[in-house]
Amino acid sequence: MDRQNNAVANPFATLVDMAHRARHVESAVELDFLAVNGTHALAPYRQAALWFEDRHVCALSGVVQIEANAPYAQWIGRLCGELRQAGPVSAFDVPEPFAQEWGEWLPAYGLWLPLPVPGETGEELRGGLLLARDIPWMDHEVALLSEWADILRHAIAARRRPVRWTPTAIRTRIRQRIAADKAAGLPWWRRRAVQASLALVAVLCVPVRLTVLAPGELVPANPAAIRSPLEGVIARFDVKPNDFVKKGQPLFEFDEAELQSRAAVAAQALATAEAEYRQALQQALTDGKSKAQLATLQGKIEERRAETDYLQGQAARARVTAPRDGIALFDDPSEWVGRPVMTGERIMRVAEPRDVEVEAWLAVGDAIPLEPGAPVSLYLASGPLDAVDARVRYVGYEAVARPDGSYAYRVRATLDAPSGQRVGLKGTAKLSGGRVPVAYWILRRPLATVRQALGW
Repeated sequence: MDRQNNAVANPFATLVDMAHRARHVESAVELDFLAVNGTHALAPYRQAALWFEDRHVCALSGVVQIEANAPYAQWIGRLCGELRQAGPVSAFDVPEPFAQEWGEWLPAYGLWLPLPVPGETGEELRGGLLLARDIPWMDHEVALLSEWADILRHAIAARRRPVRWTPTAIRTRIRQRIAADKAAGLPWWRRRAVQASLALVAVLCVPVRLTVLAPGELVPANPAAIRSPLEGVIARFDVKPNDFVKKGQPLFEFDEAELQSRAAVAAQALATAEAEYRQALQQALTDGKSKAQLATLQGKIEERRAETDYLQGQAARARVTAPRDGIALFDDPSEWVGRPVMTGERIMRVAEPRDVEVEAWLAVGDAIPLEPGAPVSLYLASGPLDAVDARVRYVGYEAVARPDGSYAYRVRATLDAPSGQRVGLKGTAKLSGGRVPVAYWILRRPLATVRQALGW
């Protein structure tokens, strides 16, 4: 009660207190609530509405949450959009449709307090606080509330800093600049909008290299593939991954137990065939029928001898040696030992340490024209500051499936100079094609997506 009496006796102290509260609100919602409900401390009224051009009716006195489709909210929003002049307003000051419905929604005497604020794009937006009551507004009340409206406008504007670099803000500034140049009567070639457009077109026509990024790694250029010479089980490895090997050095061995067993059986079969042949040869001296079987037994001996020679050769190939000097490239030996392999299955590679090149996988969506000799830069994950420079040797004709399920073209590139990096290092390869305008460089992927989606 004392506080209300103090507000009536000293309205300026109340205004100072309200200004303090407006500066220290924690949110825009709290400030809206203060505008429609707290203003009652300065002058009594029955209804209040806060409206802005972009937010429409954002607060009503005595209402916690506004129903946007409610008839009252719709009508008060249209009315505020028609109000322009600050000061008292009544049914006689508004257009006819609003004048007829004024008595249904509002008391007889209203007061419009404009609150222009900056929008998100920097332009000024209309807004205001509408107060209504049953008795006329006094001059000292209008002056006090006008000062309060100025304080509110400043507080609301402080919370609505424009976003200066959004597409909407840029378009708005361009329209404002065009309107200002037209108002100044400048020739078209001196207008900033025209100059900026010409400069933008010139920049978009500047030729740049068309580049794409692709996963890449250092791989052997001409490795010797070591494949299984026979069908069997690997018994052990004589080298470790990335070991340097000499020509003729043993690499790995197969389990010879089965081979030796089969070779022994074949040798015994050969001996049996030879014994049968000698027996038939002796009987042929007295028996003409046995003489006719000699050719058949002779062929059987040759068959057993060929089988024996083959199995003995297989046993000799059970120990695989290096065909040349280089580094042995293969997976963990424990993954191979005891595992059956088929004839021709690749087990390892032997590559020279300096004979390396770049291998990159160009995604189907990034497949730009790459001629032989096009520059390639490989940025390794282990050394991103030093790029490995190379030149395209060939690009795969057909896209192949990758382990992740995607399809990509294989690209091989020869190094420009020897590199001290080892085989197997991975990174990101930058593939450079021909020169194209900046506009094409920017719009290549969006245009491709649109054409694939729309089919034109």
